[in-house]
Amino acid sequence: MTARKTQRATGSRPRPRRAGRRLRRLVTPLLLCAGLCLGTAGTAGTAQAVDSTVVTSTQSGGRTVSFTFDDGPDPTHTPNLLAVLRKHNVKATFCLWGDRVRQYPHLVRQIAADGHRLCNHTMSHQDLGGWSQWQVRQNLEQTDNVIRQAAPGARITYFRAPYGSWGQSPQVAASMGMQPLGWRMDIGDWQPPGTAELVRRITQGVTPGAVVLMHDGGGDRSQTVAAVDQTIPQLKSQGYTFDQPAVR
Repeated sequence: MTARKTQRATGSRPRPRRAGRRLRRLVTPLLLCAGLCLGTAGTAGTAQAVDSTVVTSTQSGGRTVSFTFDDGPDPTHTPNLLAVLRKHNVKATFCLWGDRVRQYPHLVRQIAADGHRLCNHTMSHQDLGGWSQWQVRQNLEQTDNVIRQAAPGARITYFRAPYGSWGQSPQVAASMGMQPLGWRMDIGDWQPPGTAELVRRITQGVTPGAVVLMHDGGGDRSQTVAAVDQTIPQLKSQGYTFDQPAVR
């Protein structure tokens, strides 16, 4: 016979002390569950917000430079570029299209394995200038998810708006834990002028602490890969070291 049935049969009432202990046994697990659930809700899917300022400088400043590459991964030029960076022991930042990440996830894993930083560059290189914050967030979250599926555990440090058309995206990216990443120097390799010209633009145009915009995807980037291979030794001979973009 259960305790409740016994009480009904005898007409007795539980002592207050026993009732208090029984109540605590019932309530305590509920409170613990609620605390765990609230803690999970507060941390799952969130990231520590960073400053929404669009950075264009390196972490360390001084005679440093940061190479960043947009619009990949590309099945031909990204592996060639990774080989060049590996040869010269330089770490860079890769701003990735979600659609291309889906096509070539193994390249994203290689980028991360080589110690380069990852940057969200939207799903399909969309102009976000007139988008609402909700629309921006949907796109950036989708891109983040695709990148994380390709390279589980990899950190997505930056966000770069296609065409430099920022709109409301810096605030959204920062709230998601990604530093908005601009550039101080665009070498114009999206309009291939020849390897020698790209080398000249980089070596003569770079300034201390600059973030440099280049491309490993979106077209024939063989000139860029060759220019990077030639430029790194020249910059090192001028006293430059290679750094990553700042995070605020």
